[in-house]
Amino acid sequence: MNIGEVAKKSGLPVKTIRYYEDIGLITPLRDTNGYRSFRESDMHKLAFLGRSRALGFTIEDCRNLLALWDDQDRASADVRAIAKEHLQQIERKIEDLAAIRDTLSHLVRECAGDSRPDCPILAKLEKFPA
Repeated sequence: MNIGEVAKKSGLPVKTIRYYEDIGLITPLRDTNGYRSFRESDMHKLAFLGRSRALGFTIEDCRNLLALWDDQDRASADVRAIAKEHLQQIERKIEDLAAIRDTLSHLVRECAGDSRPDCPILAKLEKFPA
C-alpha cells in the first residue's frame, strides 16, 4: 500500500504517518524508487497508534504500548500500569479544570457587566498567581 491508501484505511493524515516513521514508531519498506510501501501490519500499527493517541496517550506511552502489543510474552500488568498512570493524569487534569471553571464562574457572577470600569475579573487577573 502507498501512503495515501494507508492514510485512508488507518484514518490518519499523511503528515502524521510520516512523523510516526521519522520517530521510529513504524518502519515501512521502501520501493526501488524510494517510495514508502506499507504492509498490512503497518496499517494495523497505525490504526493502533491512532486509537491510542485519541485516548490521549503520549508518544512515549504509545511506543511502550506498541512494544507490549508486539510482545506475545508480555504481562497484562505492564499494559495496565501504563493505562492506570494515564488515567491518573487525566483525573488530575479534570480536577485542575474543575477548579479553573469554579474560579472563572465565581468571577463572572461577581462582575456586573455594566458600563462601569470596575471589574472583579480584571482585578483578580491582576493578582492571580503566575
